[in-house]
Amino acid sequence: MPNTYTQIHIQFVFAVKYRNALIGDDWKERLHQYITGIFQENNHKMLQINSMPDHIHIFIGMRPHQSISALIQNVKTKSSQWINQQNLSPYNFAWQEGYGAFSYAKSQVPNVIRYIQNQEKHHQKESFLDEYRKFLKLFDIEWDEQYIFKELE
Repeated sequence: MPNTYTQIHIQFVFAVKYRNALIGDDWKERLHQYITGIFQENNHKMLQINSMPDHIHIFIGMRPHQSISALIQNVKTKSSQWINQQNLSPYNFAWQEGYGAFSYAKSQVPNVIRYIQNQEKHHQKESFLDEYRKFLKLFDIEWDEQYIFKELE
């Protein structure tokens, strides 16, 4: 019988469509709670979540019964529908295509949680794109600049 308590520690990073700064300080905690509920409905464990106006970091203990792509598609679809139904954004809200998924050893969990908790402070010194490229380099992921999150126009 497989161990149903197996967890893969994964940090997800994805941006608001066109990297528009649409996530409001006045409702981001409600968004975090809503997204946490989606992960819990899918039997995954939320470890930390935090967002900036133009992107979000989600760190979970993922159970291996579901694919990453199916899970994130579900989270992005449901959360953007919820934001629009609640009229939280003055504009139509959507997440940008794509996402980053970065796995960590159990021993790294406290550091990743702390990193996500300190997003506001961190982004006073580094842009989202610089942060994202740093993740790609750190995890030795090859990328094509044309598929990376676009610079603001």
